[in-house]
Amino acid sequence: MENSKLGSGEKLLVAALNLIAEKGYNGVTTLEIATAAGLSEKTLFRHFGSKQKLLEAAFDRYHYAEEMKKLFSEKLVWDLEEDLLLVSKTYHEIMNRNRKMIQISFKEESQLPGFRERTHRHPLQLLDILTNYFITMAEKGKIIPVDPEAHAFAFMMMHFGAFMNDLDSHKYYASISLEPFIQNSVKIFARALKP
Repeated sequence: MENSKLGSGEKLLVAALNLIAEKGYNGVTTLEIATAAGLSEKTLFRHFGSKQKLLEAAFDRYHYAEEMKKLFSEKLVWDLEEDLLLVSKTYHEIMNRNRKMIQISFKEESQLPGFRERTHRHPLQLLDILTNYFITMAEKGKIIPVDPEAHAFAFMMMHFGAFMNDLDSHKYYASISLEPFIQNSVKIFARALKP
């Protein structure tokens, strides 16, 4: 999105993510963030109150819970493999789009009181959404009756691990690319749960 088309709040969120990813939370001032956004520091404080609240707002705005809720409410076709493929691709698309934010959350959590708890809200919401999906699929007779929360957690962790490998520039598993991983992991997972 072109910066000139963004509102003041969005410009500040984008500038904060870019600068904090580059220099670290303590390496950036509110004045630098406001200047990078083409705004005054007063505007930053009027919108967000503090640098931490600005970063928290960026995290809430750009993370995946809302997009996933919409996907589950509007785009499911109740075919296990097709649905999980859509969930996986959407998850990786969102996580990769928000790479800077994810890197900040890992690097800076010790600098920001309460930030770790805040960052866990989105995965917990996705765990709940996926668990309910598996419950409904079992009720429809489309998967074997199993522990839906354990399977939702396993599915999430499998894809989170793949994202983390990708985040680190394929440093540890360079020969495994994301798209075939998504296809194969979903196929295996769906095969294991089908009656």
